Amino acid sequence: MKRVSHSTWATILGVVYLGLAVNFLVLVAAAPLVVLLMTTDPAHSWPLLALAAPLAAPALTGAFAAFRENAAGETQVVRAFWRGWKATWRKAMLLGLVGTALLVVLLVDVRAVADTPASVVVIPVLAILTLVTLAAGLVGLGALAEVPTARMRDAVKAALYLGIRRWYLTALSFAVLGVQAALFTTMPAIAIGLTAAPALYVVWANGRYALRPVLELAEVQA
Repeated sequence: MKRVSHSTWATILGVVYLGLAVNFLVLVAAAPLVVLLMTTDPAHSWPLLALAAPLAAPALTGAFAAFRENAAGETQVVRAFWRGWKATWRKAMLLGLVGTALLVVLLVDVRAVADTPASVVVIPVLAILTLVTLAAGLVGLGALAEVPTARMRDAVKAALYLGIRRWYLTALSFAVLGVQAALFTTMPAIAIGLTAAPALYVVWANGRYALRPVLELAEVQA
């Protein structure tokens, strides 16, 4: 039987280390949100969750930056994560704040019109706007991780346009995050310790592919 080469083992161990390290770093960086999700009922604690969500946004850009640098050959995951977090935390937190505020308004509106005759027309529109907001937020955080110096307006504009244009990638990211959320509600330890990084990697890869036209343009201009 042919032996597994040293380079193959190094690659496997590197991927395992990347996943475990990103899981831990995201947990630390998004601790307020994770603690609230684990210890409270979201149906009652949603105002606190809305306050904590923007604080967790830089954790996503840090994870995306770690994936990007690992793909480029960087093996120091912790350094790559915190370098990405430091470069993007202000813009990521602002994007998270705006996105969370919009989601709160939209979901409150859904609750307000749910028992009215207009709900048949209004709720589908609000649902679409909610999905568009989530898509712009996810892809926008990916854009900031790829180009930390990008202006917020440009990142959101590109994320909104390309996230909708390549809707199938966005839909896949939503599906993966939905599975991750369901796993978190039943087995939080596994969701946090094992599957968070693979789920975020899929979201990052989909967002990066969707953003490829503007990223290539940014590379040419640089």
